[in-house]
Amino acid sequence: MPDILVPEPAALGRMLATGGAFAVPVHEVRLTPAELDPAQIVAGDPVTSALDLGNGRGIWEITPGVVTDVETDELFVVLSGRATIAVEGGTTIEVGPGDVALLAEGAKTTWIVHETLRKVYQSR
Repeated sequence: MPDILVPEPAALGRMLATGGAFAVPVHEVRLTPAELDPAQIVAGDPVTSALDLGNGRGIWEITPGVVTDVETDELFVVLSGRATIAVEGGTTIEVGPGDVALLAEGAKTTWIVHETLRKVYQSR
């Protein structure tokens, strides 16, 4: 995978303000390792990484395992991988490449990641 670097979020914001657009090859861009709170890990040894594109936008990846989370209001598109997302007291969804998903603010979820999952997201 080539090393594709993206400007820091502040610089990206300036680029968008002056140039009006920015594109990144989501499957090839280098993500930065992101720490998972050990209390979130239920099973396996999942690892996360991300690229912050600013203003609640970004690219996020997680390796197989089971983790819990409390969600923000989020829309995301799965680029690769598969997972089952169970909402406490609610529904369970299966997500895979090309799926668009919505998560409700405050939803307590359990992510069962079957294959390394990469997504692009917008949260608020």
